[in-house]
Amino acid sequence: MPQIPEKIHELTVGQLSARSGAAVSALHFYESKGLISSRRTSGNQRRYSRDALRRVAFVRAAQRVGIPLATIRQALAELPEERTPTREDWARLSRAWRAELDVRIQQLARLRDHLTDCIGCGCLSLDTCVLSNPDDVFGERMTGSRLLPGRPREREEGARAPKERPRRECAD
Repeated sequence: MPQIPEKIHELTVGQLSARSGAAVSALHFYESKGLISSRRTSGNQRRYSRDALRRVAFVRAAQRVGIPLATIRQALAELPEERTPTREDWARLSRAWRAELDVRIQQLARLRDHLTDCIGCGCLSLDTCVLSNPDDVFGERMTGSRLLPGRPREREEGARAPKERPRRECAD
């Protein structure tokens, strides 16, 4: 990993990429999403402050555990600009994300446990299919996929009625 001398306070996109392990295109994407920021030189080149290294590491670690970019952006917005996220910052934010991750883990375990029920089913509509239609209320009354007509919407007087399309609901 290339070392960056301490006297250099700003990094080019290439230096940030080499040091962080993130592709240049990923860094541009992170910047477009407000996760990191840069300033432009007179030649219109990006320059990143050294704290961008820790921010990129922070983003990549959060992504690896499945945290959405919007959530990561909100977390980084709580930190003062130009400040490197600390171990304490990560601990505080990861505690807040723990409940969300626990729910995802439960969902994935449920999907894994029921996956074999759906192998070989072309429509994924078995009596006990929790993959294609979890929490199905129609499954208690009938089995298989059903094409149900859409419910008429209440209309304000004088408003044009939207075209009704049948909706497809899967019933276990």
